[in-house]
Amino acid sequence: MTVQPGWYVDPAEPETRRYWDGEGWIGAPIPVDATPPEGPPPAEPTPAPPAAPPSPAPVSAGPGPGPHPGHPGAAQPGPGPWPGPGYAPGPGHPQGPPPGWPYPTWPGRPPEPRPHGLPLASYGVRLVARLIDFGILLLLNVAVNGWFVWRLIAEVAPFWQELWRRAETGDTTTAPPPPAGAQTDALWLAIVLIAAALWFAYEVPAMAASGQTFGKRVMRVRAVPIEADQPLGFGRATRRWSTLGLPTLLWYCAGFGLLLQFIDAVSPLFDHPLRQALHDKRAQTVVVQVPRGKPDTRTAPRDRANPPGDTP
Repeated sequence: MTVQPGWYVDPAEPETRRYWDGEGWIGAPIPVDATPPEGPPPAEPTPAPPAAPPSPAPVSAGPGPGPHPGHPGAAQPGPGPWPGPGYAPGPGHPQGPPPGWPYPTWPGRPPEPRPHGLPLASYGVRLVARLIDFGILLLLNVAVNGWFVWRLIAEVAPFWQELWRRAETGDTTTAPPPPAGAQTDALWLAIVLIAAALWFAYEVPAMAASGQTFGKRVMRVRAVPIEADQPLGFGRATRRWSTLGLPTLLWYCAGFGLLLQFIDAVSPLFDHPLRQALHDKRAQTVVVQVPRGKPDTRTAPRDRANPPGDTP
C-alpha cells in the first residue's frame, strides 16, 4: 500500500512533522503543532563543494624510525560520521550515505514506532484480549452449537468405545471397529459453519465501528489503520477477520485450519517494528495501547492543517 505524499508526524520523533514524498522523508522537520505549508518543503540550496585541502608541506626525515606524515604507510584520515550536523535529505539528495562513508547506526536499540502517537500493544496484552473473546465465543457456541456437538458425539461414540474396549481387554482381533454414523460429516460441517458465523457476527461489526471487541476494551487495546487514526470500516474489518477466522472451516481437515490459525496467532512475535499479525498485514492495521483517560480522537474536531497523528 502506497502512502500519498504529504505532511505526517514522524513515527520515530512524534514531536515533529516531516514531508513524505511517497518514497521517503524529505526536507527538515517542523514542530508537530506548527502549520505545515501547502506543498512540499522548499528545496535546500546545494552546498558548495568543499575546498581542496592544501598540499602537505615537505617533511624532512626525522631521526626516529617509522613513516612520517604523508608517507604511503602512514595512517590517513577517513571521512567523518554521516550525516553531518543539520543534514536533511531534500529532492534529488540520496537517502543513504555517499560512497565511502560509514552508514549511521543507532547506539542501542532503535526507538519503537508510535503510530498516531500511541504505543504499540504488547503481545501478552493482545493474547489476553483474544482469550477473553474466545471465552465469550465458547459460551455462544455452547448455546447455539450444543445440540450439534451432542449429536456428533453420539455418531462417533461406537467407534471409540470399541477401541477403548480392545485396549482394556487386550483384544488383538483384526476386525475393523464399527464405523462412525452416516451423519458425521454433515454434523462436522454444520458445527464449523455455525462457529465461523458466530465469530464473524461477534467480531466484525465491533471492529468496524470502534476497532475493539469486548476483550480489547477490557485490555485497552485498539486496532487502527496504518495511514490514519480512524474507524476500520466494514470492508477492512472483514479482511482482517477472514485471515484468522475463515480457516475455522478447515478444522475437520485433520486440524489444518487450526495450524493456519496458530501460525497467524504467533506471527506478531516475529514481525518488526510494527508487531503485525498476518491478519493485520492483510488489512494494513496495527494494534495500539490506549492510555487511560485519553480522549477519543476519532470523534474530536479535526484541523485540516494539523491532522491527528497521521503517519505513513
